[in-house]
Amino acid sequence: MTTHIDLDFSKGNGLVSAIAQDANSKEVLMCAFMNREAFETTLATGYAHYYSRSRDSLWKKGESSGHLQKIREIRVDCDQDCVLMLVEQTGVACHTGRRSCFYRRAVNTEELDFLDQDKTPGDTSEKA
Repeated sequence: MTTHIDLDFSKGNGLVSAIAQDANSKEVLMCAFMNREAFETTLATGYAHYYSRSRDSLWKKGESSGHLQKIREIRVDCDQDCVLMLVEQTGVACHTGRRSCFYRRAVNTEELDFLDQDKTPGDTSEKA
């Protein structure tokens, strides 16, 4: 069964949440945003494109670093306001040089515990 894609960009002021997950390991790599242009460009090229709120522009993940995200599958949530992209990640996904942006765990309401010991807080030596 198939149905028409009708992403609801209106809920997020023209944006939908976009989660990148490793297609093989299922590790969640990052969460960003897409506008309609980013979503359509991702579908057309087969590589993840996002919308940068700070730069107010479209960006291809890994365009300058080489840490590309090749799309294997895109899933749309029940409200059609979030996409889950199963990707083949080249290199790291996080701008801190980590494979995943989710490298900290909330210990309590005031503290974060670093799950990896190979990077120090603020280390951006391997830009994603």
